[in-house]
Amino acid sequence: MKSLSFLNHEFEAFPSPELALTDPNGLLAIGGDLRPERLLSAYYNGIFPWFNEDDPILWWSPDPRAVFIPDEIHISTSLRKYLKKQPWRITINQAFTDVMAGCAQPRLKQDGTWISQEIQMAYRELHNTGHAHSIEVWEGEGLIGGLYGLAIGQVFCGESMFHRKTNASKAAVAALQQHLVKMGFKLIDAQIMNPHLESLGAKAIKRIDFITLLSELRNNPVNPMTWTTKEVILELE
Repeated sequence: MKSLSFLNHEFEAFPSPELALTDPNGLLAIGGDLRPERLLSAYYNGIFPWFNEDDPILWWSPDPRAVFIPDEIHISTSLRKYLKKQPWRITINQAFTDVMAGCAQPRLKQDGTWISQEIQMAYRELHNTGHAHSIEVWEGEGLIGGLYGLAIGQVFCGESMFHRKTNASKAAVAALQQHLVKMGFKLIDAQIMNPHLESLGAKAIKRIDFITLLSELRNNPVNPMTWTTKEVILELE
């Protein structure tokens, strides 16, 4: 029977994602905190936090799940041509805090953001311990786009992206894709499908299939130098 679990501030195991509600889709648990060990446990089990600033912490595992296979991400011919003309520079882990701040800016027609100061503090701690990572897109010295997420074994759990110039977030996705393929990653978790993700080649798969893939890939080792690269050169041929 599906039911909503209530977490306290003591560290405890998450309930099985299969117990998540169907309405709202994927809501699994409420409460707890955003300590690194709890966040890592959540992602390790296919669960993520998503809640408005004045709400309690909500934990989700939706069905279906949006994913990318890294070497199947679609970079259109027109986008390749566009990016070739740009004097942009792309880096890894050079401005994590600024990328999160960029992602936290309210989108057009939005009053607020779910990437609260509490969320930003929690993920900065994960970044400082080597679990959360960012891709930055620069024009000169200005940050014009980027994305961030977590690495769990051979899975990259994408959290959010932003742009201040047209296609800058797509450049970040292209850079992430090329980097993950080179480093042996097998899956990108994009959480919830939307038209933008679908246009880039995301697929919606059943939650049980996602959990199976995650369990196969989450303990696989990757190159320890994966996230020390400072600059990514886009291959656009």
